[in-house]
Amino acid sequence: QVQLVESGGGLVQAGDSLRLSCATARRTSSNNAMGWFRQAPGKEREFVAAINWRGANTVYGDSVQGRFTISRDNAKGTVYLQMNSLKSEDTAVYYCAVNRWPEPSRRPDGYQYWGQGTQVTVSS
Repeated sequence: QVQLVESGGGLVQAGDSLRLSCATARRTSSNNAMGWFRQAPGKEREFVAAINWRGANTVYGDSVQGRFTISRDNAKGTVYLQMNSLKSEDTAVYYCAVNRWPEPSRRPDGYQYWGQGTQVTVSS
């Protein structure tokens, strides 16, 4: 059983920033791409961002491009999501996930392990 633990969610106002963290076991994730997804009530899970195993290649969803930044620290087994200029439409439960492969993908079915999620609420 692989455990991923997200933290950093909360209630903020539009325009504020938050940083999410996702802690994993180093040997579980250091050779794999990692990603963040989100799911708002009544909507499908949406790709947010992903990063390759070395941290050198990142991809973003269109709705967060330019506002969110994904990064990772393999020594700590942690991936981060820095979220700036938050909007009310960013309100969702945010999940981190470990990809099956070293390079990132946008498809949820490419991810092998998932965290329990952390709630982000942005008030307008």
